Amino acid sequence: MTRAGTNDRPTVLVVEDEFIIALDLSETVRDLGYRVEGPFADKENAFIAIDQEMPDCAILDVQTADGDVYPLADALVDAGVPIIFHSGHVAPADVAARYPQAQACAKPCPPDRLITMIGSAIQEANLTH
Repeated sequence: MTRAGTNDRPTVLVVEDEFIIALDLSETVRDLGYRVEGPFADKENAFIAIDQEMPDCAILDVQTADGDVYPLADALVDAGVPIIFHSGHVAPADVAARYPQAQACAKPCPPDRLITMIGSAIQEANLTH
């Protein structure tokens, strides 16, 4: 397993099962100049992707097509990957209690706030590598 951003643009993993939101998140990430891994509607395919190449940060919906995203989040946290939870089902405070180092926002999240969060996560990733 390699780290995605070691010799390329930083990579952001997007896990979101709502199609339009997944496209919007992916476009926002691309507009910021980062590579997008995904988007994935389920954690099964996201696990396959991170097994091949670990992203620099991740944007995760809490409820995915195949259940809650916490097992994937745990694997990313263990690998030192900064996470942004983006959910309409779980309050940011609830996510923060479980993942104190992660960022969290409720859907719909204002684009400028999400852009700030992504920049912060990429900066955190750069400091840890």
